[in-house]
Amino acid sequence: MSDLPVTKSPLLLQAFDLTQEQVESTLLKLKPDFIFFDFGYWIPSLAHTLGIKSVYFSVVSAVVRACHMRDLQLSNLKPFHAKDRPMLSTEIDGRISFLNRLLTASKESDALCFRACSEMEGAECDYLKNVYNKEILLTGPILPEPSHTPLEERWAKWLDGFKQESVVYCAFGSECVLEINQFQELVLGLEQTGLPFLVRLKPPVGAETIEEALPEGFEERVRGRGVVHEGWVQQQQILNHPSVGCFVSHGGSASIWESLASTCQIVFVPHFGAQFIDSEFITENLKASVTVERRDEDGWFTRESVCKAVKLVMDEGSEVGEEIRASHHKWKEFLLSAGIESSYINNLILKMQDMLK
Repeated sequence: MSDLPVTKSPLLLQAFDLTQEQVESTLLKLKPDFIFFDFGYWIPSLAHTLGIKSVYFSVVSAVVRACHMRDLQLSNLKPFHAKDRPMLSTEIDGRISFLNRLLTASKESDALCFRACSEMEGAECDYLKNVYNKEILLTGPILPEPSHTPLEERWAKWLDGFKQESVVYCAFGSECVLEINQFQELVLGLEQTGLPFLVRLKPPVGAETIEEALPEGFEERVRGRGVVHEGWVQQQQILNHPSVGCFVSHGGSASIWESLASTCQIVFVPHFGAQFIDSEFITENLKASVTVERRDEDGWFTRESVCKAVKLVMDEGSEVGEEIRASHHKWKEFLLSAGIESSYINNLILKMQDMLK
């Protein structure tokens, strides 16, 4: 998916649907007890004929799935639900829509599985269990193993030049591509904070390179304290660098878990679909982040709103920032506590064994 613009993703799903014969022959050969799947809405039907249990591994959080089932329209998300819905619900070339894929997969599978913790999303998981009347399996956080590879020298040397927890790191994942005006508002907002910052983004829509998309005079104004980079970087090592104090993220699933497990303050600038619901949940329910405000009339964020959100968590003496820091620390300690991941996986295996009885 990261190699395709979102408008081309139906072609990837179409190609995947053409693998049904190969999947069937593989299952006949392997004879597994279970098959985990995501977009292959036809898997449960195939698995059932072969006597195999199918588990839908959700690509969105339990919070997002519960929100969709309740059909909640959170006030600040309305423009984005409206924009996303045609792509999600439209049948392309007569094929099943993306939304119906997920609904069919959820309805026909033997169980649903989420990357989630009951301590965080327990109410949503209970709701989904009642709605679907089937087992809800939780993997726990599945945090990446700590990397022992040192941070690339160019970034280590640059970050070493700033005081502890003073640098803002901003990255929007491998799939997110901003409109050029939003890209410029974002970097201008970071400039406006007066803090040092390292930004890793793809070139925005219509631009071949990051350099051609930067606002006029921007590079000269921030030289020495701000870098905007379009290549891959070692995110885990950057988040763990002592100089980095804030992570500005789009709220993608992997970034959420990485940010919660780090010591950095968290600022969300959601971009698409589920990210709006997830970021609001972390901000409003877990009280562990700030989400950048958007204009009511068109849903866009401004440089002022980006600056305000970052300053809220980074300014010394900020009461709100201290509350968020304390709450984030509590969740970080929980996620990194000894045995948490193994206990979730062990429990998942026990539930799967019960499904076979």
